[in-house]
Amino acid sequence: MDEPTSPDEPMFRVTEAARAAGVASSTLRLWETQGLVAPQRRASGQRLYSTADVARLQRIAFLRREAGLNPAAIRATLEAEGGDPEDIAIANETLASALRARRLARGEKLDEVAQRLGISPSALSTLERTGAGVSFKILADLAQYYGTTVSELSGQDAPGGAVVRAGQARIWPMPVEGVRVEVLAEGRRQMDCHRFVLAPGAASQGGYDHEGEEFITVIEGRFRITLDGDEVHELGPGDSIYFESRRPHAWANAADGRTVVIWVNTPPTF
Repeated sequence: MDEPTSPDEPMFRVTEAARAAGVASSTLRLWETQGLVAPQRRASGQRLYSTADVARLQRIAFLRREAGLNPAAIRATLEAEGGDPEDIAIANETLASALRARRLARGEKLDEVAQRLGISPSALSTLERTGAGVSFKILADLAQYYGTTVSELSGQDAPGGAVVRAGQARIWPMPVEGVRVEVLAEGRRQMDCHRFVLAPGAASQGGYDHEGEEFITVIEGRFRITLDGDEVHELGPGDSIYFESRRPHAWANAADGRTVVIWVNTPPTF
């Protein structure tokens, strides 16, 4: 393809687009050969992905991971949804906007924040533009750095009723591949109540801590949690754990399939 026609449109290199979609760069090339996405190219052959392309990639990743669809089924689903990637919104726009607004309000440059948190400027830039592409630990560290919570950044303080019906829980705009978070109690409460659905291999990729106390019970699969860096507990269905949130905690799906846990924080400092 020719050079991008609109110089004002943000464009993403293959590594940035892959990070935003939570997949490897090689996966994007595979999807291109399967006809799922068609990035623009520079004269040099370098692939460039538009904001709409990134949104489409996120949707493809979801359909592959959560629905288990093959390429033909994914193409059919995208066509049934309209086929036009401009109509597909980036799933994590709320989170991206919130993080960018907080940094700008403090008058800080992107590379300054990235250096203080020990992450690359490109990773933070991708997160602020797409709301995707970081580990759960980095997301928690960002919330703590800005003096807020992951829940607030994700819009959980929106008003809501007392009842959340089965299958109707709001989904967090979660930027982490393989982690689905369902909100089980809306609005400002004394507890953060969530259902975590973890794909095989999903993990926090590091320990984090905050104020409060936490309760976790496993519904399905195997859940491994590490406290203080060396205290390891592997939990199965029906098992539960209660600990102080100040203890650095890292976690992972320890099952070959998915793992589902109910996770409660109090007060809402997560």
